[in-house]
Amino acid sequence: MCVAAAGLALATPSHAFEIFGVKLFEDQSDADAEAVIADPQPYSVEVVVNSGSELENVVRNASALVADEDEPASGAAGLLAKARGDYRRIIAALYQEGHYGGVVSIRVGASEVTGLPPDVELPDPVPVTIVVDPGPLFHFNRVDIVNQAPPTNDPFDQVDSPSGQGFGVGEVARSNVVTRAEALALEAWRQQGYAKAFIASRDVVADHATRLVDVRINVDPGRKAAFGDVAVSGTERMDPEFVRRQTGLTVGEEFDPDEVERAQKRLDRLEVFRSARLEAAESIGADGLLPYDLLVQELPGARFGVGATYSTIDGLGIEAFHLWRNLFGQAERLRLDARIAGIGFPVETEEFDYFFGGTFTKPGIFTPDTDLVATISAERTVYPTYTEVSAGGRVGLTHLFSDQITLEGGAQFERSQFEDAQGTRDFALVGAYGAATLDFRDDMVDPTSGWYLRADIEPFYEFNYGNAAGRVTVEGRTYFGFGEDDPFVLAGRVKAGAVIGAELDELPPDRLFFAGGGGSVRGYAFRSIGVDDGFGNIIGGRYLLEGSLEARAKVTESIGVVGFLDGGYVAGDEFPGIEDLRLGAGVGVRYYTGLGPLRLDVAVPLNKQSGDPDYAIYVGIGQAF
Repeated sequence: MCVAAAGLALATPSHAFEIFGVKLFEDQSDADAEAVIADPQPYSVEVVVNSGSELENVVRNASALVADEDEPASGAAGLLAKARGDYRRIIAALYQEGHYGGVVSIRVGASEVTGLPPDVELPDPVPVTIVVDPGPLFHFNRVDIVNQAPPTNDPFDQVDSPSGQGFGVGEVARSNVVTRAEALALEAWRQQGYAKAFIASRDVVADHATRLVDVRINVDPGRKAAFGDVAVSGTERMDPEFVRRQTGLTVGEEFDPDEVERAQKRLDRLEVFRSARLEAAESIGADGLLPYDLLVQELPGARFGVGATYSTIDGLGIEAFHLWRNLFGQAERLRLDARIAGIGFPVETEEFDYFFGGTFTKPGIFTPDTDLVATISAERTVYPTYTEVSAGGRVGLTHLFSDQITLEGGAQFERSQFEDAQGTRDFALVGAYGAATLDFRDDMVDPTSGWYLRADIEPFYEFNYGNAAGRVTVEGRTYFGFGEDDPFVLAGRVKAGAVIGAELDELPPDRLFFAGGGGSVRGYAFRSIGVDDGFGNIIGGRYLLEGSLEARAKVTESIGVVGFLDGGYVAGDEFPGIEDLRLGAGVGVRYYTGLGPLRLDVAVPLNKQSGDPDYAIYVGIGQAF
């Protein structure tokens, strides 16, 4: 369970555009501003649609009167202003469903709202009735896009065809299909280097006699462009030349909107800007170059945070960090972490876990997408199967090939001492590490579709026993959502690992495999599942195989329930039988927030052995996997 405090201030500008004479997404706050009156005016709303229930939901979702029914309006004038705005909102919603002959009547009390003066006296509360006759459904008759972009063989430049989005003869003439077709037509030109393509004209004719709509869209691609220079403004402690280089935009390279998007993400990953906005110049220069202005606002140079974790098995943990940003002017970060865990009741300090470490990150070390990462740490950790005291570090590179593909690798060292069933042993090792991550999930915190795959390899040499060894792990996850907006999700996870190159008693226990805990087999203590050494002691194993299945269902927009089954086993030099598989099952509750779901899971071991708990409770942020 993570506990954090933060203040968020969000200011999102509202925009409107007009189609077929109707303003869509208009911010009504301006219209209501003049009607602010101190006297609250409560009201009730009845919606009557002369059609099926599907259009009734459309009308309800479009109506500000319905959305704000639980809150009194700002006097009679505020209620009337809100009602008048509903005419436009409801008509626009009907257009989006292909109904162009709709009639909307909004009565406040017994009178049509358009005939009421702003100072009218209204009862408290006043009944409001919205009556909608959607009229007939219209279909596209002729659709034409003049100056469409030519086909391209570059898969990264290909754009969906408007016809595939419903913009075709015989399709329902939804207004948002027209705007979507325009957006796709422009994007097709932009993907081929025409940065300033625009809609020169749009002709939309609805024939009420035939209930057919003709659409003609004329695209002007403008001139082909290449990236020009990037001018940086707003920097204080940051090196502006480094910021410019970090965009990755190269002068003279053909314009590509995907490169602009990647540049924005690179800037966001620096974690030093409160805001960073790339703005293209109004026009392409005579040399064919399109300059950009980069306006930035820097974050404070340091921040800190505290948190806590709790498990019925592992006890209470308290942690804190301090982060320094932009140490030397090129977004370098130094983060120090400290943690005390294993706090139980009664308090026994000899059972406490201690950790202290630091991580230094230097972004853009060779390319804008390559970071140098160096870490050093020391810890004392008491596990159910062993106690570890160690110090170590690693230094390496992390390269982001794309939003989905990341590679990392480098060198590492560790000095450690372990106390377990085999006594007290010291180890000293050096080695390398490498990892590849492919993340094609739709969301990292609460995925409903896609898949995830990560592979790790760690070759190392241990000096005290003179052994060369290696450790490999692979983990895959997949997600399947069902229903509108995916209220039901089936999720699965499989993880496998192997250690090669030395006898088990000559390998550090932290390089061997254990299972159990919140991220493994729930219902068992963390790292409590291992190999029986023949004397009733649990030691680490050479092989690992574990998996999880979850069924997730949203009960409401903010509450969900989960059922899960976890399983896994750890093997020594021989694989155990299926009877040695350790299983845990349970149920959970999710509370969905803007930061991700809050998780509460209760699990029980299905084949409980001596020393295993009767149950375990896990609390955290985000799904279990």
